[in-house]
Amino acid sequence: MKDKKENNADLTTISKYISFILRHKPEAAGIQCDDHGWTNVDELLAGINKKYFIDRSMLEEIVRDDNKQRYAFNEDGTKIRANQGHSFQVDLELPEAEPPEILYHGTAERFAASIEKQGLLRGERQYVHLSADAETAVKVGRRHGKPVVYTVNAAQMNRDGYAFYLSANGVWLTEAVPAEYLKKMGEQMTDG
Repeated sequence: MKDKKENNADLTTISKYISFILRHKPEAAGIQCDDHGWTNVDELLAGINKKYFIDRSMLEEIVRDDNKQRYAFNEDGTKIRANQGHSFQVDLELPEAEPPEILYHGTAERFAASIEKQGLLRGERQYVHLSADAETAVKVGRRHGKPVVYTVNAAQMNRDGYAFYLSANGVWLTEAVPAEYLKKMGEQMTDG
């Protein structure tokens, strides 16, 4: 019987697989997440090991070195979860937070017409993701094509009753951003 495990996978590949499991399809690794997104570390490792070799020290390195801080361990290190980005219902137990005056959203130019008409919708995710700075938003937009950045009048949205949450890794979350709270930043700001 041929071993299907990809033993030479790098940590980036394994991290992407972990993100897929913890944010979208826990069942792909034969695990379950609780109502708050937590899953048992040993069960996750066993599930990943069906596809890629990973041990506890490799998982700790992925969590520690992830530049977006996508994952978190619980206090005693027995459980792990994604900090945000879930496509299934999860209560991250985030308290409402008062946002800064302006937040930013980076996307690809091809989505601009739809966004300007419908606003920012969460799509398959639980929340719309917003950045505290334009530079991060540009980076996010570039991942999807030619970047476009919108400013979000977050303080006014909050005054108008929209809830905001701040994830453990500094991403601002809200359920939707109506078009009237958005303003497209100038081209010169998104090219840099």
